[in-house]
Amino acid sequence: MTDSIDAALAARLTAAAGSRGALPEVGDDPSVTDSDLERLWAAQLAARAVDLHARELQAAGEGFYTIGSLGHESNAAVAQALRPTDPALLHYRSAGFYCARAAQIAGHDPVRDILRSLMCSVDDPISGGRHKVFGHKDLAIIPQTSTIASHLPRAVGLAFAHDRAHERGLPDEWPADALVVTSLGDASLNHSTTLGALNAAQHAAHQGVPVPLLVVVEDNGLGISVRTPARWIEESLARLTGFARFEADGVDPAGVLATARRAAERVRTTRRPAVVHLRTVRYQGHAGSDAEVAYRSPREITADRERDPLLATAALLARRGLRAPTALLEDYRAARAAAAETATELLPVTRLAGAEAVTAPLTRRAPAAVRAAATVVGEGRDAAFRGRLPEEAGPLTLAQAINATLTDLLLADPGALVFGEDVGVKGGVYGVTRGLRRAFGAQRVFDTLLDEQTILGTALGAGLAGLLPIPEIQYLAYLHNAIDQLRGEAATLGFFSDGRYANALVVRIAGLAYQRGFGGHFHNDNSVAALLDIPGLVVAVPSGAAEAPGLLRSLAGIARAEGRPTVFLEPIALYHSRDTLPGDGAALAPYPPPDRWAESLPDRDEGRLHVLGERPASVLVVTFGNGVGMTHRALAAARALDPHARADLYDLRWLAPLPREHLLAAARDYEGVLVVDETRHSGGVGERVITALIEGGYRGAIARVASIDSFIPLGPAAASVLLGEGEITDALVSMCQMFTTKEMSRGS
Repeated sequence: MTDSIDAALAARLTAAAGSRGALPEVGDDPSVTDSDLERLWAAQLAARAVDLHARELQAAGEGFYTIGSLGHESNAAVAQALRPTDPALLHYRSAGFYCARAAQIAGHDPVRDILRSLMCSVDDPISGGRHKVFGHKDLAIIPQTSTIASHLPRAVGLAFAHDRAHERGLPDEWPADALVVTSLGDASLNHSTTLGALNAAQHAAHQGVPVPLLVVVEDNGLGISVRTPARWIEESLARLTGFARFEADGVDPAGVLATARRAAERVRTTRRPAVVHLRTVRYQGHAGSDAEVAYRSPREITADRERDPLLATAALLARRGLRAPTALLEDYRAARAAAAETATELLPVTRLAGAEAVTAPLTRRAPAAVRAAATVVGEGRDAAFRGRLPEEAGPLTLAQAINATLTDLLLADPGALVFGEDVGVKGGVYGVTRGLRRAFGAQRVFDTLLDEQTILGTALGAGLAGLLPIPEIQYLAYLHNAIDQLRGEAATLGFFSDGRYANALVVRIAGLAYQRGFGGHFHNDNSVAALLDIPGLVVAVPSGAAEAPGLLRSLAGIARAEGRPTVFLEPIALYHSRDTLPGDGAALAPYPPPDRWAESLPDRDEGRLHVLGERPASVLVVTFGNGVGMTHRALAAARALDPHARADLYDLRWLAPLPREHLLAAARDYEGVLVVDETRHSGGVGERVITALIEGGYRGAIARVASIDSFIPLGPAAASVLLGEGEITDALVSMCQMFTTKEMSRGS
């Protein structure tokens, strides 16, 4: 079809205005007032006008986003059924909702907002010019860039955390009776992320846990070009037995308003989830580059013109005598003209210039606030530790040190929550969270579904609700099932909201290799590449009990003070270690008392240099995690082979971002650097360290030993692919002898 939806709607209104054609028959509902319809019409007109003008801006080189809301404007009725204080996490066809929500608060111009966003203006009220998103802090619309409903776990988490926060007297920024609304398309209903999130909401509701969540499935029958099978959405939603279910059709504006109000009231009063199946149409393809004529017949496209939600609202306005057909046409033309005029007013557009401006939300720091948040001492330590304070208990293992730090964090921050698989009653697979549930109760330390997307989604929602979530991922390999919750959701929220919203969280992950008598590729995983490639994410790894409390406390401070997602990667093999060398007890460490917490906080831009001996060394070993202890043992073996073998050790501690400048400053005092990397040879930490050294101008010799590019097998065969102490010993001897030979040559 060559005619656009603009021309088709204008022609239909023109015909009606000239008494040459009738508007369609539509239903009515006495609960919907004339004022309701007037507001709906205004919101739908604004949404339609700005979407149509987006295409013109793109053609002129001034617009950069064309996934529009054409045909979905009936979602404006959902916004009208809600309060402007109900937090909304919306999909990308939500212009109608945005315009209706903006009209609920005086002083907001939704057309100007949306145009600024799609024109990438720095004055965009939410992203600061970084992306076209629907979001505004004043409107309680939390920006989402989800394409396949990856925002749903966060929405479920927010609904869960909102009521939990208010129950505990820790109110978030929304009223106690607020509900959370989220929307998605029909094709996205099939995605595993969606299914997991909806299942999590049902699971909580089944146990009587409040989850005030309203899910709106906007069903236009297409996923880009792929058709949704007839009645598939109805049958899928029928399986959501824990949800109250409602249906509405965009060509029945009064029906949508009335249905959305009933659904909202049900959720608000029962605190249980509900879903609205909203039938819609989609006009002009999926996006600017999508030609719907390639997969839809002209007859289908023409038939959908009769399902235009604006035409339906216009018909009901005319039926009630609120607008004459001529006035409806004038309204439409005026909205189109107003959008064009507003876009012209916004020119020339000021856009982000330079990497520093673009990355500002990822790089902002608040060191004083971090230190303050990380050193708060909570009341009731004697009771929580059952009369035996950890600083008085003698040297602790890594697991014990983490447990003590978590206890202190829960005491210091009433919003802190610890949760995950088996962390509550059992106290963790390795006992790391043992006793926390008894000390703080099931409201703050609890077990979750066996679903990593749900665990992280719960954390993302809790962070939005102002809490400090400390979720546990039971094994590093399990994270890969849900990495997009960190990459696509947690890390991007601050970026696409210009810091107006944030996801403060500390994700504890048990990982890395070298477990004895247990393992295989899921429980002995040494791949951290996915974590290191997420901008803004802070990743720390303790090498033992001495480092753990300060690192974990620092991450909590960074999360709380900067709203930043952080990861604490815990080496499983070191949890219960006592010795570095046989019988030395060096893996144990005393727990710092509160008056020493400030001095024990590591600078996030610094690793830790260990000078191992009195004579100056020529070699610096750069490593982390298990590599620290392995290097100590390898160096002892190297000295037995060669008395001249001598090296110092640099513990990175921070894997993201790497402490580049501090590392370079330390390395310059050594003739050679040996990188000891327990992760894989390709895509491992060692590649990043070597790159940092070379790019930083280090001129000494560089060598690396790393694990093989392989999954880790079960049993003794694991040693054949994991970096071993023998390889480290050989590399140390070789590099030390190289410099000893040079010294002897100079001496002769």
